[in-house]
Amino acid sequence: MRATVVYESMYGCTRDVALAVAEGLATVGAVDVDEVGDAARELPVGTQLLVVGAPTHARGLSRPRTRADAGHRAPRAVLPDTERIGAREWIDLLRGQVTGIRAATFDTRVESRLAGSAASRAARLLDRRGFQLLDDPHGFVVEGLTGPVRTGELDRAREWGAALGRQVAGALASH
Repeated sequence: MRATVVYESMYGCTRDVALAVAEGLATVGAVDVDEVGDAARELPVGTQLLVVGAPTHARGLSRPRTRADAGHRAPRAVLPDTERIGAREWIDLLRGQVTGIRAATFDTRVESRLAGSAASRAARLLDRRGFQLLDDPHGFVVEGLTGPVRTGELDRAREWGAALGRQVAGALASH
């Protein structure tokens, strides 16, 4: 099984979750992990699972304006690069590349009934491009706008990654 994890992260929380998901996936197969601004515009050859992670901004995926807002609110020690593309723009670059590749999405968000979900929006975009969604979008909780990731969430992310990997490996073995 070969997986690719692509994430967008402003303050490092989504990166930490992405790395934990990748650790779980690595128990089953090979994993490539890239920040969205560094990710290739084409999926690596042999990718059987794509996992996309993003922070929730304004109840959904970031846009240039929400990334700029986040940059203005960031403590100087964690000032993010707000000029890079986000997950929304990266997914848009995948048009025409998909041939039955499985996918899953996650986001980081504060705990609030009004928080919204970047993962849900990313899942819809991937579905429209022909990816086979394996699971409901997952959310991982952060403490405050800049984190840290809530205690226990990284363990939950590792477990989810391992479960995704087992699901894909099982499907591949049965064909």
